[in-house]
Amino acid sequence: MTIAPAKLSDPTVRAAVTAINAGDRKAFVDLLAPDATMSDDGSERDLQDWIDREIFTVHGHMEVRSESDGGRALIADYRNETWGEMRTAWKFTVEGGRISHFATGQA
Repeated sequence: MTIAPAKLSDPTVRAAVTAINAGDRKAFVDLLAPDATMSDDGSERDLQDWIDREIFTVHGHMEVRSESDGGRALIADYRNETWGEMRTAWKFTVEGGRISHFATGQA
C-alpha cells in the first residue's frame, strides 16, 4: 500500500514529494533553505549536483510506503532511470517551512 503525496502529513515534505514526482526542479529548489544540505547513505553530497543527477535528469519518482516523525521521515520505493527501483529512507529537517537538510539512503 502506498500513501498518496497529497495525504502526507508535513506540508513541506508533501510539496517536495509532489515536486519530485512531477519532475518540477524549480518547485523543489524553492522549498530549500538557502544553505540547505543533504546526505546519501551517510555521506554529505553536493545538493544541486545530486538532485540533478539522482532526481531531475533521470525522472526520479517516489511511492511512499510509510511516514513517521510527523511526516518528516519516509520509507519509499524510489526509482530513476539510472538505478531502477529500490526501497529508500528519507529524513527531512524542516525549519520555517523550508528544507534545511535531507538524508536519504537504502532502507
